[in-house]
Amino acid sequence: MMDAVALAVALGAVQGVTLERDSPLGELTTYRIGGTAALTVSIDHVEALIEVGRILSEADTSVVVLGRGSNVLVADTGFDGVVLRLVADFEAVSIPTVGAAELVEVSAGSAAPLPVVARRTAAAGLGGFEWAVGVPGTIGGAVRMNAGGHGSDMAASISGATILTLGGSPRWVGVDGVGFGFRSSGIAADDVVLDATLVLRPREVERSEAEIDDIVRWRREHQPGGQNCGSVFVNPVPGEISAGALIDTLGLRGCRDGTASVSDKHANFILSEPGGAASDVVRLMARVRAEVLERTGHDLRSEVRLLGFDAEVAEAAGARPATPAGH
Repeated sequence: MMDAVALAVALGAVQGVTLERDSPLGELTTYRIGGTAALTVSIDHVEALIEVGRILSEADTSVVVLGRGSNVLVADTGFDGVVLRLVADFEAVSIPTVGAAELVEVSAGSAAPLPVVARRTAAAGLGGFEWAVGVPGTIGGAVRMNAGGHGSDMAASISGATILTLGGSPRWVGVDGVGFGFRSSGIAADDVVLDATLVLRPREVERSEAEIDDIVRWRREHQPGGQNCGSVFVNPVPGEISAGALIDTLGLRGCRDGTASVSDKHANFILSEPGGAASDVVRLMARVRAEVLERTGHDLRSEVRLLGFDAEVAEAAGARPATPAGH
């Protein structure tokens, strides 16, 4: 096993890799709170990622891939592990010329932002991905958690994805092999999504762009701005019982713990004040979950991935650590 210094030296020797030590990590998330990462590794092409994965597979350290951080909360004490950030080649989106075909495949890299892909495909005369314009994440994160909204999700939008297990080689996984569930997938913690293939249909640009405008307008009217990660809890019975409605019914809208509060605009959003504490957010998550369970019997599961927190803290909040135990 390599110590921290030897690991940094080995990673820094890989062409296409940029290293940062003790760099701000919370600022890379939509919560914009939390501490630093011991080591942040930016990787700009797949061959470099394969070599980085080989090195990390031989190291005794926790590893997490971070996209836009839209469903991640970083502990105030930071993360004593390695954060991988995919850049450059991983942001590429390839849109073929739209012809007479009924279905068109679009390749989108793991680091491509969902709103960008939604707008670019709409402008190219392709429909079916408009729903993603309001989701502030990346393609890779969206595949991992089966992101969705406005009547669709990633499971309904892709034919498959290219996945790399750290220490291994890239492999293509068809949509049926991804293990999609509601806001979940079967992708393992040490798997990295490299890209996904969207399957879209030709559609008039004006119709797609009008739908995008409607989605953006709806989100502005119904969801809060500020520092948050979007919906905190998964709907316990999709399509029938929403987490936000349960929380609201119990009178928890506006509930506060230190610098964190349940949104007055949407009860399934927990906001942080600028310069707030991640510990306040996770404590409020646990409080809301406990009250909902006690008073309604519904045990809420959180969409938020907790980075740098103890497993017990994550369990109380109904969340999961961003890295597997012992990895």
